[in-house]
Amino acid sequence: MSLSNSFQNYGGVAKTFHWLTALLILTALPLGLIADNLAEAVIDPAIASTDADVARAALLFSLHKTVGVTVFFVALLRILWALTQPKPGLLNADHKLEALAAETVHWLLYGSLVFVPLTGWIHHAATTGFAPIWWPFGQDLPFVPKDAAVAELFAGLHYVLQWVLIAALVLHIAGAVKHHVIDRDMTLRRMLPGSAEMPQPPAQKHSLLPLLCALILWGGALTGGAMIGVFSHATDQSEVAELEAVQSDWQVTEGTLAITVQQFGNPVSGAFADWTAGITFDEPSTPGPAGSVDVTIAIGSLTLGSVTDQAMGADFFNAETFPTATFKGEITKTDTGYDATGPLTIRDQSVPITLPFTLDLQGDTASMTGKLQLNRLDFAVGAHMPDEGSLGFGVDVDITLTATRGQ
Repeated sequence: MSLSNSFQNYGGVAKTFHWLTALLILTALPLGLIADNLAEAVIDPAIASTDADVARAALLFSLHKTVGVTVFFVALLRILWALTQPKPGLLNADHKLEALAAETVHWLLYGSLVFVPLTGWIHHAATTGFAPIWWPFGQDLPFVPKDAAVAELFAGLHYVLQWVLIAALVLHIAGAVKHHVIDRDMTLRRMLPGSAEMPQPPAQKHSLLPLLCALILWGGALTGGAMIGVFSHATDQSEVAELEAVQSDWQVTEGTLAITVQQFGNPVSGAFADWTAGITFDEPSTPGPAGSVDVTIAIGSLTLGSVTDQAMGADFFNAETFPTATFKGEITKTDTGYDATGPLTIRDQSVPITLPFTLDLQGDTASMTGKLQLNRLDFAVGAHMPDEGSLGFGVDVDITLTATRGQ
């Protein structure tokens, strides 16, 4: 069997690419569908999930993503090889409608083999956390920011294009079966291993019409996806508590309240978009009491990469029942900086904490930076997941703010 194509037959390299691609696709698709269903069950607060369920979903997603990236590179190599080879002619080229359908499906397949894994890869790169790709590269992509809007867009594209791929696969397989069972020609046999005498295909007529048809079908699929809301993510605003404006001696003008957790050994970072801080502070000349702080955090304003919805669930922050967290602390000047000490309340658990921080005081403007680590189990967050292998106990909290003294 020749490695190269001829006008009558496919060569060994093309056949290898074909069946390797088929194996990878028929592995990636069910893995993704099963993992997605399992993840939906894990996120759904009405369904009791265990640590093992989360680990199983992550495992299946990692397998799906890893196989998907492999499909992407195999598809690129397959296309590059095809560009160097003569294309075996259609055995039914004299049946114009069938030939048009076959060529259109081939365009859909080749395009989908590139764009389905690519959109999934971009979605992964734009998202923080959950189910890494098991290649020594690929967690991030150049020019792809960690951005929820980008992730949402490419998740929608991936979803729509996967169904185009599935439809094209079904049509491709149906066409092969028709050729073999009904037409009884050599179309399927010339893609099977081995060599055999192949008939001379009829004269071929090449045009851009199949590509145009494929583009129309892709456009129709994407338009349909947009119409049913695939590319928009509805946020339940009722879960985000509306915080009242705070008037205090010092007014916060800007700041961040960020957290980082470890999921399956990988850092997942996010931040609360809505929080308030009432601050009283007078710089003492010696170590001792310096003021107080009263912080309220809207739990529903947290974004935490791909696990944001899960974090809001009843097993974690339970934002619907406990929409806010609070911290009421006394500020003390120490020999090395400052401490804010008091109870932090998350869910229905109050735990005394001490937040060490540094303060840069320039006239009526103060800039503060603080860090501490909390144990999620102290607040019954993810209590059903007592294994650090899936979700670490430690939660790193990073706080920065700038405040100005009120007049």
